[in-house]
Amino acid sequence: MEIAGDLIEDVNMAGAEWLQAIARGDEQALSTFYDATLGRCYALAMRITRRHEAAEDVVAETYLQVWREAQRYDPLRGRPLTWLLSICYSRAIDHLRRRGPAEAHPDPQDLVQEECGTADDPMALAMATQAHTALHDAIRGLPTIAQQLLGLAFFRGMSHQEIASHTGLPLGTVKTHLRQALKALRQKLEGDHP
Repeated sequence: MEIAGDLIEDVNMAGAEWLQAIARGDEQALSTFYDATLGRCYALAMRITRRHEAAEDVVAETYLQVWREAQRYDPLRGRPLTWLLSICYSRAIDHLRRRGPAEAHPDPQDLVQEECGTADDPMALAMATQAHTALHDAIRGLPTIAQQLLGLAFFRGMSHQEIASHTGLPLGTVKTHLRQALKALRQKLEGDHP
């Protein structure tokens, strides 16, 4: 537990500098911030959305917002990790609201309880199965290396640097493959559901 606390403190200490650099358009600072915080951001998104593909979307939206709005971070109002996770929380709630019935449920826990009963609704079950199948088909259509890297990033929660160390691939190659894979998945899934 002490190690986790130390890591969070390290992120909070360096995070303000990273966010200042991101605000100046420093892509490397964004990559470093991403690598240091991805695990916590994805874990929060997953706890709220309860779906891997939804959590992935939330994380992508979160870091895009960080890139666009890093200049809005104010160290006097909170720590970098707190700021990031509040963005993630907001994006996750927005995602739930876009899904439909969540608009009546500002508390995600209420929505989770409702969704546990969706097996009684054949239409909802069929739609969920169709979406799940579409995602897996899209992933299977990717090159093997992209499938493996996506698995390491999103299902094992590894950072870009950890993936590079684990696979022996250069860090830039890992980032390029992941970026291309996510773009291909988004295009395929948006193409299936105009």
